[in-house]
Amino acid sequence: MCGIFGIAGMSNAAELTYLGLYALQHRGQESAGIVAVDADRQATQHRGMGLVSEIFPRRVLQQLPGDIAIGHTRYSTTGSSVLANAQPTLVNYHGGPLALAHNGNLTNADALRADLVRTGSIFQTTSDSEALVHCIARSDGREPEDQIRDALDRAEGAYSLVLTVGRTLYGIVDPRGFRPLILGRLGAAWILASETCALDIVGATLERELQPGEWVRIRDGRFEMLPSLPPAPSRRCVFELIYFSRPDSLVFGESVDRVRRDLGRQLALEQPCPEADCVFSVPDSSNAMALGYAGTSGIPLEHGLIRNHYVGRTFINPGQESRTSKVRIKFNPVREVIEGKRVVVVDDSLVRGTTSRELVQMIRQAGAREVHMRIASPPITGPCHYGIDTPTRAELIAANHSVADIQKHLGVNSLGYLSLAGTLKAVGGAQNRFCHACFSGDYPIPVGDAQELGTSARADERLPALAE
Repeated sequence: MCGIFGIAGMSNAAELTYLGLYALQHRGQESAGIVAVDADRQATQHRGMGLVSEIFPRRVLQQLPGDIAIGHTRYSTTGSSVLANAQPTLVNYHGGPLALAHNGNLTNADALRADLVRTGSIFQTTSDSEALVHCIARSDGREPEDQIRDALDRAEGAYSLVLTVGRTLYGIVDPRGFRPLILGRLGAAWILASETCALDIVGATLERELQPGEWVRIRDGRFEMLPSLPPAPSRRCVFELIYFSRPDSLVFGESVDRVRRDLGRQLALEQPCPEADCVFSVPDSSNAMALGYAGTSGIPLEHGLIRNHYVGRTFINPGQESRTSKVRIKFNPVREVIEGKRVVVVDDSLVRGTTSRELVQMIRQAGAREVHMRIASPPITGPCHYGIDTPTRAELIAANHSVADIQKHLGVNSLGYLSLAGTLKAVGGAQNRFCHACFSGDYPIPVGDAQELGTSARADERLPALAE
């Protein structure tokens, strides 16, 4: 999962891209980059490890001239977390500098890379996105659009792309539409972004969301729709609405905040806890879910956990040790709210279970009489191959253990998950519109045995035996 942003038609394109990436920081905290293109077709790039605010001080932004820019903030799913894998990827190309920023994951990246290496390609990174650049460069197509289409014909999996060739900006969404891509307008300028919150921060207005397979071109101030990619059944990622996207965004035509409130309401109906004294969330992504749960159940909503906002999202930290160590830094219980109470703790999802166990211990130590955990999504029983870092079943607690076992492991008095039917009802009710493979095992793009078992850069992370 990553955040991507592109703009064409503003003299301070890099500064606006910086702001857009700042709004998309929640989608990736490992690295970020910006490529700017000036009127002479000269491209300038800056990339770095860390947060957007750390990588782009004003003096750096002033060294990125141009009225066209694309940016990327990275959370790695394929390829290790090193500077070489930071995006956008920038190469010299016969049609002008080519820069590419990718959100998603190519399921055939290993096969593509092997084929390209056999025919002479030399890779500088371990990112799957670089394979697209090599495919474009090796195409026999006459025009850039033909070469890009040839490359995408070879690609399988999830991709929302912003890329520039010379002074042309493109936005492309894969035929199933796994990841969002939004089109906006700022005066005479056009903007592409992963979420609408990135439009809000620069003062742009929403034009439309790109639908699965759609491809747009922005050139000389003109916006054009290019012929769509070959059609495939739409499969929007339901986890975008559950966890990844910001609540103030519109994604897949839905208000993220509205969906999360409805998830909480449905959770209260399916997994009630009438004996509880209060409800609180694991902030921030489950805040709206706790609101929905409290409103439907009639149990008072409290602020039982305080989040330190100077710590990033624990789920998208690259290592388990990093995730676990940040729990106590990130959260602190409010003893006056919790002590002596029977509490319902609402969280958006339960992936590995290690950080949740640590959190429950903190709540117990704050004096909670009973702790009841409610999860506003179904058990995650399968890896995601389309852009979320859950690459192996061994990492997923619900793939290997019963609800009763997980309840005991977490140290809670009860544990309740939202059903898949309830989840789909909350997000709009159309089961065939969304990808929910991580819950159901219904993978819209088949994956090989090696991928299913997990051969990613993080396949050495394994779920330990459940503690008694």
